[in-house]
Amino acid sequence: MNVAPHLLTEDRAEYERVLDDALSTAHARPDLAGAGTRLTLAQLRAMTLNATTLVTSAAASEYDHFVKVREQNRATRGARPAETSDRPGAGPGVVAILTVMVPVLAGTAAVIFLLVGAVLRALAPTVVFGATLLTAGLVFGAVAAAGLLGAAVGLLMTALRNSPAAVRTGPAPDDELSRAREAWRRALLERGILPFLRDALAATTPPTGPPSTPQP
Repeated sequence: MNVAPHLLTEDRAEYERVLDDALSTAHARPDLAGAGTRLTLAQLRAMTLNATTLVTSAAASEYDHFVKVREQNRATRGARPAETSDRPGAGPGVVAILTVMVPVLAGTAAVIFLLVGAVLRALAPTVVFGATLLTAGLVFGAVAAAGLLGAAVGLLMTALRNSPAAVRTGPAPDDELSRAREAWRRALLERGILPFLRDALAATTPPTGPPSTPQP
């Protein structure tokens, strides 16, 4: 089978699928009425595959655009892990640990100091240490509250960074790739495959004039 110079190996199967779809619906196309009679579907398929260079050149601009978009899409997907690996690995982990641990530790200390301070104040109201523990408990409680607030802000920022609007940074998203592929398939069918099939059938049409009488 001849392969057009611009048709990559990975796209040969797609070319054959478009051809097979056209042949499978040939009976419903008036302009391909001779398919299956003057030429069999197998003959038409073989002829079209042998003329791949000619047929695919009719949709060369759409195919070039499709290949360009696909390469951009692949480059974007391949660059995302590298961008992530360039970031310091320990930084986000340390921040996350501190964000979780600070409120927990401060809250635990606040509970302990408040309980011990309350017990001392109840047993020995004149002991100054009890009031000190209560004050320390209030301070740690404030620290725990501030830590919880910081953790909530961190979660909100993470959610915003991971939102669909932030993730979609590539120049060639999948929907653009799908549109480019469909545009190539449509141009390949309408400007390449169908005209070639019509020409092949027309070339086999028997003459319609009266038969010539042999000369005596």
